Parts: sequence; C-alpha cells; structure tokens
Amino acid sequence: MKKIALFVFNGEPMCFIHVLLNALDLQKQGYEAKIVIEGASVKLVPECVKEGSPLRPLWQKCLQAGLVDGVCKACSAKLGTLAAAQEQGLTLLDDMAGHPGMAGYRERGFEIITF
Repeated sequence: MKKIALFVFNGEPMCFIHVLLNALDLQKQGYEAKIVIEGASVKLVPECVKEGSPLRPLWQKCLQAGLVDGVCKACSAKLGTLAAAQEQGLTLLDDMAGHPGMAGYRERGFEIITF
C-alpha cells in the first residue's frame, strides 16, 4: 500500500479544506494517508470544531477515519492553540526539536507532500 503524509503548513482555511479532501480521497483510493498539522495551520485547530465552521464536517470525517496523525507541539504552543489540540485529544508531534520531523515518516515509507 502506498503511504502519503500530508504536511500542512499553510494557515489558509481553503488550503486546509483541500488537505482534508485529499486525505479522504487518498484513503478512499486505498492509500494510507496521514495529515500532519504544522506551522501556521495549527491556528485552524480550534476553528475545526466550531459550530458552523466550513472545516468542521471534513475535520470530523478525517478524525473518524484516523487520518489526522497529529499537531506540531512547538507551533501550537507558540501560536496559542496547544490547549485546543489537547482538548481534542490530538497527538502532539515533537520528535524534531519540538516539531514533527519528516525523516520518521520517510523511514516508515511515506511519500511527503507539503501544503
């Protein structure tokens, strides 16, 4: 099975929606897909659960499908969304100086795509 890790750095909601859509589509097509939330995109974590947010339905589908691998611990602490990530039970990724490293994903056979 082909493995794809989607590293999302961009904090624009429209970009994030496309990451969520692509992860769901990749999984539907038989890929193992993982979403890694990094950089400015961590600011969207609290938005993903707000009632009426356009992100919410896709976010819920991705969570239920096990597609969200985690959130950057350093970036979420710096940008004030660490508590929101913890409240949602998201894994805090910090294996590379507080950030999620790509090397571990590569070692596990993931192709990396950045947004």
